Amino acid sequence: MSKKSAKIAALIERCQGQRLDAHYLGFFACFNEQLFYEAHDVLEELWLAQRHGANYSFYKGLIQLAGAFVHLQKNRLRPAAALFKLARTNLEKYPARHEHLDLARVLALIVDWLGRLEADQFSQNPLTPQNAPKLSLEPNNPRLAPG
Repeated sequence: MSKKSAKIAALIERCQGQRLDAHYLGFFACFNEQLFYEAHDVLEELWLAQRHGANYSFYKGLIQLAGAFVHLQKNRLRPAAALFKLARTNLEKYPARHEHLDLARVLALIVDWLGRLEADQFSQNPLTPQNAPKLSLEPNNPRLAPG
């Protein structure tokens, strides 16, 4: 097991035993803790396993969304905007509700953050620890972590 695999296993451990894949749930848990790089890594394992599956572009779009916020955390505003656009392109391929996620809301979030970047002509980073977004699965569906 690689160092990366061990880290991912530790991140998803609390998401095991749910109805949805622990990597998928781990993505949301990391994302909502502003661990955007880790969210990317956690979901990447599932994405790579689904290379020829129906959710390939869906997982890729979520990974790109997390990557956009990694760029914002590193104050790389234009690369963040580029990843927001790629994420939007990949996620638009799916219905408004997909895999227990309100994709219409996620797409609106992407448009909002792109607008924030473009409104200031990439001169100011709109991300702060206080305004970082959170993603949630639809109510009455599997929780992010057992409890």
